[in-house]
Amino acid sequence: MIVGAAAILLAVLVAMAVNNYNREKRYMAQILLEKGSALIKSFEAGTRTGMRAMGWGERQVQQLIEEMADQADVLYITVTDTKGRILAHSDPDRIGGRLENEIKTDQADTDRDEKWRLTKTEAGTPAFEVYGFFNPYGRGSGQMHRRNPMGSMGGPGTRTDRRGAWCAPGGDSGGAWCAPGGSGENQQMIFIGFDRSPFIEARQQDFWITAVISSVVVVLGFAGFTTMLVARRYRTTRRRLQDTSAIADEVVSGLPAGLIVTDSLGNIILANPAAESITGLAAENIRGRPAGEVLPGNLAELVDPDDSGARIMEKELECSFRGSRQVPLSVSSAGIINEEGVFIGSLVIFRDLTEIKALRQEMQRKEKLAAIGGLAAGIAHEIRNPLSSVKGMATYFKNRFTSDPDASQAAEVMVQETERLNRVINELLEFARPSQINARPSDINSIIDHSIKLIRQDAEDQGVELETNKAADLPAAHIDPDRVVQCLLNLYLNAIQAMEAGGRITAETGLSPEGAIMVQIADTGPGIVREDLSRIFDPYFTTKSTGTGLGLAIVHKIIEDHGGRITANSTPGRGTVFSIYLAAAGQQPDKEE
Repeated sequence: MIVGAAAILLAVLVAMAVNNYNREKRYMAQILLEKGSALIKSFEAGTRTGMRAMGWGERQVQQLIEEMADQADVLYITVTDTKGRILAHSDPDRIGGRLENEIKTDQADTDRDEKWRLTKTEAGTPAFEVYGFFNPYGRGSGQMHRRNPMGSMGGPGTRTDRRGAWCAPGGDSGGAWCAPGGSGENQQMIFIGFDRSPFIEARQQDFWITAVISSVVVVLGFAGFTTMLVARRYRTTRRRLQDTSAIADEVVSGLPAGLIVTDSLGNIILANPAAESITGLAAENIRGRPAGEVLPGNLAELVDPDDSGARIMEKELECSFRGSRQVPLSVSSAGIINEEGVFIGSLVIFRDLTEIKALRQEMQRKEKLAAIGGLAAGIAHEIRNPLSSVKGMATYFKNRFTSDPDASQAAEVMVQETERLNRVINELLEFARPSQINARPSDINSIIDHSIKLIRQDAEDQGVELETNKAADLPAAHIDPDRVVQCLLNLYLNAIQAMEAGGRITAETGLSPEGAIMVQIADTGPGIVREDLSRIFDPYFTTKSTGTGLGLAIVHKIIEDHGGRITANSTPGRGTVFSIYLAAAGQQPDKEE
């Protein structure tokens, strides 16, 4: 496009220059032709006036030619016959010589105006020559017997030439010129040469000016097109850069993992929203600050500017931000190296593994529960039938040896232990078999009141106070009331057994921020140590000497079968709080969820 436009522009400029050159050439020819015609007419008029009024001869006419040729732009004036012999010339030394470029008679028609041609002088000066017939007696006058100043270069006296033209005495010079007759051979021609050098110089100057202007225009054209192309590329590049920047911003902002970028000095220059959420640090508060001042030490060392190699590291760390709980993180870090191989910063991407670890632990627990459940079902099936036989025999011996107190007491112990073992087997079977949940909309406050009534006597015997704190206008819960009561009784009994010296149990209901129905069972017992808190829902884990370790596992299983969840928080010496979250009627998840 640029080359084509420049070629068109150059062609237009060349055409304009050629047209201007031809126009100036025509102007020059017209001006010099008009000037030459005027000089010829002036010379004829002067000669005619001198001949008629003052009796001029050859010397006066020659002087008139020299005076008229003395103008700055006139190179010469000459009068010749039709054969090119010079009769008069502004340079007297040329008289009698021959004209360099002879003009034929038929080339100078008397019925036409003067003509012109381009020629050169003997010295090589370019000349514009105007020529025509010379008639000092007036155009169309014919042959007139008058004194003729154009003598024959010969002797004096009046004579008549061979062609019928008459000749007059030569006047002051004593010679005589023949006047033009009717024949072409006696006709005379006049030539006036003008200096073309100023016009040539002017045309050359115009040519150079046109060339300079053309060059400037071409350069400006190229510059304009180049600027347009550069501007277009700039706009395109800028738009692409803006698009790329927008995409990068969206990617960084929408990245689910935390991202922190530091410069070569270790100062934070970028933190995305996920990083703010995980660390709890606002990006505007940490931007521009050293990473070591705002990030935990084990995380800040990954963006150490002194370790500026192009390294990629992946680690799992536990970091504490602003003194909060330890947050498990999966961290990947890398140095940023530019094209010149210079270290310009570091990049850290990290993810919060809290939920992943919880899910991992939950999966492991469920796998363990599934294995234990299968084993328990097999054991219970194999033990239950022999156990019934043992219990029957123990009852037989108890009834048989009523007269022997020791034997009867031993048999009673066998019966009690057999019943206890049977309860353990029943719990194993209940834990192993799928739960049958008959969920329906139920009032959770009524269930709390019913469960408190069932446990009240045991609490009073242990010196434990019972309190309730029920929220009003709770939606109905989508639950199986009997199974939820079973869970609550397990929690109550565990709390009562933990508070041997008495205490208080508080049952509270309400709504969680997510809209789930929440039930909290809090006690003022000794609490659970941190190491055991994560294992209390595992089967067969217990801290009681007489416990089976299946109570809380069954509670956890029942709550999960309802689509809810249960958590435990405990502070040693201050008590334990179990929180149960259940779906409200109409909000329960489907089976796939």
